[in-house]
Amino acid sequence: MPTLKAIADVFDRSEEVALPCAARRASAFGSCASIPHPASPFEHGGSSLFRSFWMSGFEGADHRNRFRTGLDMIGATGHSDRLDQDLRRCARMGLRTVRESAGWRLSEIRPGCFDLTRPLAIAAAARRRGVQVLWSLMHYGLPDDLHPFHPDFMPRFVEFAVAVAKGLKPCVDDGHPAVYTPINEIGFLAWAWAETDDFGGRSPLRPCAASSTLESGYVLKLKLVEAALAACKAIREIDPLARFMHVEPVVHVVPPRGLPEWDPLAREVASYQWQVWDLLAGLDEPRLGGDPQWLDILGIDHYHNGQWEVGTERRLHWDLQDPRRKSFASLALATWERYRRPMIVAETSHVGLYRERWFEGALVRGNGRGGGAPEAHGRAARRPVPLPHRRPARLERARALAQQWLVGRGTTRLHPRPRRRAGTAALPPLRDGSAPLAATPA
Repeated sequence: MPTLKAIADVFDRSEEVALPCAARRASAFGSCASIPHPASPFEHGGSSLFRSFWMSGFEGADHRNRFRTGLDMIGATGHSDRLDQDLRRCARMGLRTVRESAGWRLSEIRPGCFDLTRPLAIAAAARRRGVQVLWSLMHYGLPDDLHPFHPDFMPRFVEFAVAVAKGLKPCVDDGHPAVYTPINEIGFLAWAWAETDDFGGRSPLRPCAASSTLESGYVLKLKLVEAALAACKAIREIDPLARFMHVEPVVHVVPPRGLPEWDPLAREVASYQWQVWDLLAGLDEPRLGGDPQWLDILGIDHYHNGQWEVGTERRLHWDLQDPRRKSFASLALATWERYRRPMIVAETSHVGLYRERWFEGALVRGNGRGGGAPEAHGRAARRPVPLPHRRPARLERARALAQQWLVGRGTTRLHPRPRRRAGTAALPPLRDGSAPLAATPA
């Protein structure tokens, strides 16, 4: 397994880095695409791409939950009222790079008309405090009169992206480029829209009330990736120096205990995590306009519940030290070996007494098996607010919004599908020939 130094040397080399593609696609796409880099992937005009290695991020989800309640997490946590104070505290702690959301649903007051008061205020406060902002344009929410299959979805999203890029361009620090995430966590969002009620109610794509990770929401991924690519191209017209970070969770899936024959299925479900990045790079579905140049920076999301059993949906509990878990180091290394792109840890967090253990074990030392990982050039700790010991009112608001968002999650069942689609795994029958049902997830 490569050492940290060897992988760091690869990050720092000046020649072009090859983007690997799966052997089964070699005949379709020819030789692996070559992605040109600046002198160093994390240099920009002679300076570092990021202001700090340790980063932070303020929760910016703005979608409608299963009750059609519109969320505004920036407002709910009180961050919008304390921009200067929050960013000043980040700067004092050395967190001079933060993730923030521009919020499409909240910004588009009517079709084609945008109120960018909040993102401009964030940008101004960040500039005063010497903090760099990495912007998410669509953090799950979209205008109420749109859905991903609406003919106006992509053009209006691109229009919003252009408006944000134009508005923020004067605020960009000359020494650091603007960095945009067009759509946050496309893979998770596509699955959630297709398989759960958590993003605005019952999905028209789901034929039953059950949800399952055997489905990947592939059709929705295509729509979202196409819109993200169009936004990247439009932003680059406004700001030729803009960079793009595509944030996705890294996961690990295993067969249930005593069912080793389900290992191929577990591997197939785990492979869904690569679909979005493959589409953006043009390795799959090149008709969407994907190209290696748009797979610029990879943002890895790493949470404790991102590892589970296929078929049962039971989580591999980090706090119980499930021996089947993979370390973060090995997950990051797999991502690096597949794409050879600049990477940061874009999201990670834990709650309560486990936070210190999580950061020390999962990120600083690595947890479980797995050896060395590629050197990450940034690590973002999500949700620096609320601070419960100082801001109880902010904590209560955050709790209330979290309950609105998450209430109703319960037993998950698997429903056998009569046919397979791209990004859909077939669940093997149990040994007695009956169809499997999932247990309640953690």
